[in-house]
Amino acid sequence: MNLRSSHVLFAALALPMSASAQDMATTAPPAVEAVVAEVAIDPPPAINTRNGRDIYQRFREGLADKECADSSPRWRQHFATAPKRLATGSDDVLPLFGYVVDALREAHLPTEYALIPFVESGYKPGARSPSGPAGLWQFIAITARNHNVPIRPGYDGRLSPVDSTQAAVRYLKTLHGMFAGDWRLAVMAYNAGEYRILGALRRTGQNARNAKPETLTGLSGITHAYVQKLRALSCLFEQADDREDWLKALDRTVPLLSAQPLPATAGNLDRWARAQGFDPVALRRLNPAFVDGRIARVDRTLRVLAPMPSPVASDPSGTGTVDTATSAGTP
Repeated sequence: MNLRSSHVLFAALALPMSASAQDMATTAPPAVEAVVAEVAIDPPPAINTRNGRDIYQRFREGLADKECADSSPRWRQHFATAPKRLATGSDDVLPLFGYVVDALREAHLPTEYALIPFVESGYKPGARSPSGPAGLWQFIAITARNHNVPIRPGYDGRLSPVDSTQAAVRYLKTLHGMFAGDWRLAVMAYNAGEYRILGALRRTGQNARNAKPETLTGLSGITHAYVQKLRALSCLFEQADDREDWLKALDRTVPLLSAQPLPATAGNLDRWARAQGFDPVALRRLNPAFVDGRIARVDRTLRVLAPMPSPVASDPSGTGTVDTATSAGTP
């Protein structure tokens, strides 16, 4: 059976019947009853899910500084709505946050870095700054190209949470090693550039192993504030998890997101999404690099951030043909 047809029929059969429809159902011939029964047990493709509290727990376990200390009242006020966004079921932030936390844990990096998109873009994959930076991690074009993020007519990889997160984690891994595993120096370098931080260390007679970031000279207030912002966010979450109502709001099922390769034959994201049993609107919202759902042709396999499918029949080509060989990619 065509998957799209089965989805429509399954949804229709889930609706309550009118009285006249019930009368007709009682007199339906056996052949019709058999068809209805067959369709009714043909559910849409299953997806892998996870619990929101598990995402938060992985974040807490991965922090370099697990205790809240020296957080700025100014930045706590500025980011005060961040815990609410994780707790709101209609917001994409929690599953997206989980995707970023997973990427950092797999790279053996502290999860303070998972807070960077709150600062840079408000965890909005399609965010654009008037000054040029774009995407979840707010890369400028030259930085994106330096980290192998494709920018082509019809496709800006900075707006892909897959391409940009892969590049950000790779860059943070480099900075983390360059600054002796001090996440504070690494995020300052993420903001200002590594050479500015190295120069500040030399001017103050410090090195990465004994540095006091707050004492570094010749850096902008924005760069110094970057550490304060991440600490404020971490403290806000720690404060929120003292509230049972907040933890209860996190205790919900969300999709397990993964990077999935698009087949060369796919030309439209909406059509591909429907063939997989995904909500096209939600998928496009997560993947704004595909403008109006168009899949541009570039010199590489494009990947889309989508719920990881369970090992059931699916259609990666977007043509409606069932293929059980679909697999999920990872960044």
